[in-house]
Amino acid sequence: MTSLKEELQHKINLKTKPLGALGQLEEIALQLGMIQNTLSPKLKNPSLIVFAADHGIADAGVSPYPKEVTWQMVMNFCGNGASINVFCKQNGIGLKVVDAGVDYDFPAELPVINAKVARGTKNMLNEPAMTSDECRLAMQRGTELVQKEAGSGCNTIGFGEMGIGNTSASSLLMHRFLNLPIEECTGKGAGMEGEQLDYKTSVLKEVSEKYAPQMPEETLATFGGLEIAMMVGAILEARKLNMVVLIDGFIATAATLTAIQFDESVRDNCIFCHASEEKGHQLMLDQLQAKPVLSLGMRLGEGSGAAVAYPVIKAAATFLNEMASFEEAGVSNKEESSEVQRL
Repeated sequence: MTSLKEELQHKINLKTKPLGALGQLEEIALQLGMIQNTLSPKLKNPSLIVFAADHGIADAGVSPYPKEVTWQMVMNFCGNGASINVFCKQNGIGLKVVDAGVDYDFPAELPVINAKVARGTKNMLNEPAMTSDECRLAMQRGTELVQKEAGSGCNTIGFGEMGIGNTSASSLLMHRFLNLPIEECTGKGAGMEGEQLDYKTSVLKEVSEKYAPQMPEETLATFGGLEIAMMVGAILEARKLNMVVLIDGFIATAATLTAIQFDESVRDNCIFCHASEEKGHQLMLDQLQAKPVLSLGMRLGEGSGAAVAYPVIKAAATFLNEMASFEEAGVSNKEESSEVQRL
């Protein structure tokens, strides 16, 4: 009996092109078909959720920007002034902004979904970032947000984040789950270079040596962020609902790596949208055997790489559904030509 994967590959191969001529688009088309369990995958009502939260570790000076930038950028999202607003508008992607744990009270009239678990995480130099209850609640709220999007007819979802200090949390999660030296996992984030980067690395090393969590949830609660935990819950639920999951850069990939610790099959639904310039991201992609769709030197976050890559992913579904086969176009393919020559 022919498997769906074989049928999809056959359909791709019979399009009016040389074998493999559409490169990675063919791989994406195959993945889309496998996720949706169909020969004709469709991307419906694409949505991108940006989770925002503050980090106690920012008090240790691991970012060149003050914590206030988190809430100020959320206000910028609400005013349609950020990159993610522009790219989502350009590509017809619905955008939702979620307060997962910002140390600020947003006016009720703003288009911000209030899912606040706490006013930021604790400073990991002193205590774990979250309690177990806070971590579970954040994950649950991520689950519920994805369920709502799916209920509105969305089958393609991406995730972004905003939170001063969240590259530090992501570096620690990567360091623990991949058992790599913290130096290989720590990059400049929002602009730490030279001695500043050395200082950031030394702080994260001190944090890592302070704790010995064993289970994935304990590790996430110890080193993660509220927006990262919410994204982990969201990714896990998107997998359960068989959605196409668009993964952004370093922080979103760290959240995906974390989600995989809970459910390895998550990897099947994830399309890694770009290779971030943040140190450690390419290493994480290599460990996940992930081929990014784009490599544009971006390291902004917010879900910007996912939004920019979406038209390419849509192109993969479009060619699979709309491009003619050799038979439909009345064009001889390579095998037919070889047969004629033999006769």
